[in-house]
Amino acid sequence: MTPRRTSLPLRTAAIPAAMALTTALAFLPTTATALGHDGHAATATTADGPSLSYVVNTRPGQDASRIRKAIAQAGGTVVVSYDRIGVIVAHSANPDFAKTVRKVRGVASAGNTRTAPLPAQSTDDIDAPKLLSEKERQAVAAKAGAGQDPLEPLQWDLPAIKADKAHEKSLGSRNVTVGVIDTGVDDTHPDLAPNFDRKASVNCVTGKPDTADGAWRPTAEESPHGTHVAGEIAAAKNGIGVTGVAPGVKVSGIKVSTTAGFFYTEAVVCGFVWAAEHGVDVTNNSYYTDPWYFNCTTDPDQKALVEAVRRASSYAERKGVVNVAAAGNENYDLTSDTITDPSSPNDTTPGDRDVDPSVCLDIPTQLPGVVTVASTGAKGLKSSFSNYGLGIIDIAAPGGDSTAYQKPEPPATSGLIYNTLPGGQYGYMAGTSMASPHVAGVAALIKSTHPHASPWQVKALLKAEADDIACPTPYDIDGDGTVDAVCEGGKRYNGFYGAGLADALDAVEK
Repeated sequence: MTPRRTSLPLRTAAIPAAMALTTALAFLPTTATALGHDGHAATATTADGPSLSYVVNTRPGQDASRIRKAIAQAGGTVVVSYDRIGVIVAHSANPDFAKTVRKVRGVASAGNTRTAPLPAQSTDDIDAPKLLSEKERQAVAAKAGAGQDPLEPLQWDLPAIKADKAHEKSLGSRNVTVGVIDTGVDDTHPDLAPNFDRKASVNCVTGKPDTADGAWRPTAEESPHGTHVAGEIAAAKNGIGVTGVAPGVKVSGIKVSTTAGFFYTEAVVCGFVWAAEHGVDVTNNSYYTDPWYFNCTTDPDQKALVEAVRRASSYAERKGVVNVAAAGNENYDLTSDTITDPSSPNDTTPGDRDVDPSVCLDIPTQLPGVVTVASTGAKGLKSSFSNYGLGIIDIAAPGGDSTAYQKPEPPATSGLIYNTLPGGQYGYMAGTSMASPHVAGVAALIKSTHPHASPWQVKALLKAEADDIACPTPYDIDGDGTVDAVCEGGKRYNGFYGAGLADALDAVEK
């Protein structure tokens, strides 16, 4: 297993190569006049910098049309205005745009969502998921037991959370939809097509919803990440390939990643708002919001990004959505006094910076109300890469690990997670990206069992029904005699596993 490159935000340890350039966006006005706190014209400014994207967060009760006018006068072009949460997405080539707009009466915060000009660029090559040959797939199918899909013997992750036992009682409800906020979902895959919810699917990459048919799908040059995640949640139990944790629920694709693999704030905001307003019950978020791994609220730009995504995710929860997110793959203790972040900003030139994770947040993972998921391997231990932290991790689920560290019981052979890929394919991936959708699937089963449960109640049941796991002492995952991470807390709640390992069987029984 190869760890994910720090230049990309996915919470996975293996994603595809050949990320192309994102689509170019329009150039913006070259001159502008700004409005001051009194709403009157200020000194004219010249837009002579690179074209960037911004979020502008308004104060409650403000006249959004007046602020949109101020944005235009400051050299900005409004892309979309989410008035219900007070977030406006704008583009500007004025290097002082954010500084100017922050002075406008009624603006709470404003900041650029990227450090690279539009379009962003990425030149990193990253490992592709491991595929099985047709001969290997046939050999696996021959080992499938009664009631199993042909490739299910490779899915050690299902019995790890008792999903196989849960399926004997319930596959989940067709009235429940899980939104995959990710790189796009290939709804033509035979294991996803039966459960795909087109009405709840969209492309949010620009920050503005694109509902064109198929806009939610990844192109051949883009990551298969979202398709893999969708299969883990809801691959149909149809005798074709693999099985999802909740194979009877629906899944939608909410595409927020650029072709180059960046998850920018405006897209993430759009994704949460879309989920809130289109019947989604659970969202899965296996990424961090670019270009900063940690967004420091002491920085005016980064503070605005935190606030915009917080407003959007909270809005979704108020509308009945349970938001689930991956904890990250750097083996960070998220309760440390200081973490050295070598990967930000990842859309230009990253460099080491020391951050305090109590004020510099991984979003949406560390936002209020979001279920934060750590990863476990085939032996039930914290995955070697999984971030952790007492009071940060809510729950754990299988995300895979190096087979050398945690080897599964036969007939499974790999310690990674096997599931759907675009083009009707299947393959192995690993990361907290793969742990989070297991929890999203269990949340969907809980919602199926308790259709009137609020997000708070679903989250409470997730934790109450989880299986306790005590801290390993010591945690030496590679067996070299050196402690690789320190777990704090007791058996019922600790920094490695939160409330414990997600339990799909309890989700359909209690």
